[in-house]
Amino acid sequence: MSEPALIVKPNKRSALFQSLKRDKWLYLLVAPGLLYFLLFKYLPMWGVLIAFQDYQPFLGFWHSEWVGLDNFKFFFQSPDFLRLFKNTLILSFLNLVLVFPLPIIVALMLNELKNALVKRGIQTLIYVPHFISMVVVTSMTYVFFTTSGGYINEIVKNVTGHTIPFLTDPQWFRPLIIIQTVWQTTGWSTIIILAALTGVNAELYEAAMMDGAGRWRQLWHITLPAIRSTIVILLILKLGHFLDNGFEHIYLMSNSLNRSVADVFDTYVYYIGLTSGQFSFATAVGLFKSIISIILVLGANKLAKKFGEEGLY
Repeated sequence: MSEPALIVKPNKRSALFQSLKRDKWLYLLVAPGLLYFLLFKYLPMWGVLIAFQDYQPFLGFWHSEWVGLDNFKFFFQSPDFLRLFKNTLILSFLNLVLVFPLPIIVALMLNELKNALVKRGIQTLIYVPHFISMVVVTSMTYVFFTTSGGYINEIVKNVTGHTIPFLTDPQWFRPLIIIQTVWQTTGWSTIIILAALTGVNAELYEAAMMDGAGRWRQLWHITLPAIRSTIVILLILKLGHFLDNGFEHIYLMSNSLNRSVADVFDTYVYYIGLTSGQFSFATAVGLFKSIISIILVLGANKLAKKFGEEGLY
């Protein structure tokens, strides 16, 4: 009777080196992205520890006094907290309700166009604003809406006899921010939805047409269910940035007259941290915002899985 053959388990280290050697060009292609995230995303995360310190630059990271949760307690008890939270929440909610669905609607409308030339022309026109700097966007807004010679205000003055302080009135701050965001981001955000629409099986539409389904029924029963998982993933990712209103955008549009509604967490961290030098307090505010974002992502992902969607993981 012959002896059983010995099963030799491959060495994990040698298997790793073989994989690296075999796919070296793929790893080389990924290396710049990994290096970027390592240097600018993961390594700076150690800096959040100063949120639990009374950080003094001349003492350094290791010799500054540890104060525990004092910075967070001071922030939650300060009169600025409710105002900042309210302003940030309102802008974030408006972005989620008004800005997020628009790329989906525009992509569905573009998908219905049969003329390829017209479709590509419209896509090009709505993609262009994405490549315009926010500084340019706010400058254009100033040219159109300023009370001293602004194009829109000139029209308003000719019709009503008076001008409207769009740039200084707190009531107009949020509408202008949403309009700018819609104009700059909607076209570019349609790319992912249009890519998902290309994966819908054309035979489903042919079968639906044979059954007498019109365009609206095809949209509701075929198109939307086909891209639902993509929409859910985009929504989860959006919630991860729910409290991010964009520092540059808000900072450029804010002034002393509309600051009561313009101050959000992003600008507050700048004013407190860099302008006033309260590094530990500013880090605590930023960490609080990040924790809320993580909770929203985890909660949305769990809820998506509960309803049968794939989620992020």
